[in-house]
Amino acid sequence: MKYFLFFFVIIGFAACKKQEDKSIFIHSVTDSIAVEHIGLTLVHEHMLVDFIGADSVSPDRYNRDEVIAKVLPYLMEVKKYSVKTIFDCTPSYLAKDPLLLRELSEKSGITLITNIGFYGAVGGKYLPDFVFEENAAQLADRWISEYQNGIDQTGIKPGFIKISVNEEDPLLEVDAKLVRAAGITHENTGLLIYSHTGTWNTAKQEVEILQKMGINPSSFVWVHAQAEQDFQNYITAAQLGVWISLDGIGWGLEEYEDRLVFAKENGILEHVLISHDAGWFDPSKPDGGDFVPFTNIFEKLMPALNDKGFDEADWRLLLEENPKRAFGNK
Repeated sequence: MKYFLFFFVIIGFAACKKQEDKSIFIHSVTDSIAVEHIGLTLVHEHMLVDFIGADSVSPDRYNRDEVIAKVLPYLMEVKKYSVKTIFDCTPSYLAKDPLLLRELSEKSGITLITNIGFYGAVGGKYLPDFVFEENAAQLADRWISEYQNGIDQTGIKPGFIKISVNEEDPLLEVDAKLVRAAGITHENTGLLIYSHTGTWNTAKQEVEILQKMGINPSSFVWVHAQAEQDFQNYITAAQLGVWISLDGIGWGLEEYEDRLVFAKENGILEHVLISHDAGWFDPSKPDGGDFVPFTNIFEKLMPALNDKGFDEADWRLLLEENPKRAFGNK
């Protein structure tokens, strides 16, 4: 009998091991985590942003200890709402600081995830000169190297790609190049592509570039989709598989309630991501400026939408299941 028990224990262990091996992992600033374990997630926030421009940005413009002292209480505050993971969307040349994020993660107990990519919006103010000189493959090589070896020699690896483009039709060539570079990087790493965009007219151009590369639109997150005024375009995007990110909730609710009700009523809530785009320590302002908390979803949006028919299952979908599916889709 004991031999049969031993046999079943071994089989059970092998099955668990096989299941574990199938898990998809994502890099955080401290280690790697199985996507299925990221828990309640805010997909777009900021700890530190410096808007001085690519030609002047520098770690010398802030004191890391002062940033931690300012930011940490806000992380501890949102942790009370069971937030487990936060994606920090500050890209390179806007004061992305992986070492700062690692310390904040260790002190708060919240998993923080950083990115690779360049920010093309605002007329290229945040792009270093080499972005205009190199081709998409060369830019992608930089990002792939950071995925493999770590960002800026920190050893800390990215968990997603973050780019941005200007609202132009057609896209500026440098912006189209950033999209192509993100596509090449995705093909080589599996990382999800975030793009600070705005309207569908711009986002669809990015999606078309990726489709021509053979990349499924489900690998693309349409950031700041709350800027879209024609709600039917949300249905179009969802049918393609695009992730629709409504992510400025830290700044008010007006643009979000009707859009989320529309998504629920039209059966596309499973394609929607939500976050605050809140924070952040700004080195150009005294004491880092006014910090916008990461709490509006829990304290304001939830009560408002619960009165309009939202329930626990909807919030679990938006804040847990959808992030897991988005980042587990490799």
